[in-house]
Amino acid sequence: MAHDAAPTVTRNDEKNRYEIHVDGAVAGYTLFTVDEWGRTVMPHTKIDPAYKGQGLGSTLVADALADLARRDAEVVPQCPFVAGYLENHAVPGLTVASPDAE
Repeated sequence: MAHDAAPTVTRNDEKNRYEIHVDGAVAGYTLFTVDEWGRTVMPHTKIDPAYKGQGLGSTLVADALADLARRDAEVVPQCPFVAGYLENHAVPGLTVASPDAE
């Protein structure tokens, strides 16, 4: 399936998530909440099955984490996909907290 435009990632504060859009449609999202210590917790990432296998999850998480780094957020990667991404990619300026730390 060919796409006309490159995917775009936007922050949707009303839904507490970053969304990835392909040709104007939401193809997936990664959720975030703020815990009692002010850290940004990322519990879940979902890509629509129709868009799987296109690397959209990595694009989405990379853009979301880069935005959070610009916001000086401390991120708690509860989502296995986010945690796996962080194991393999450096995000300049991002502070990562262990999901196990209280």
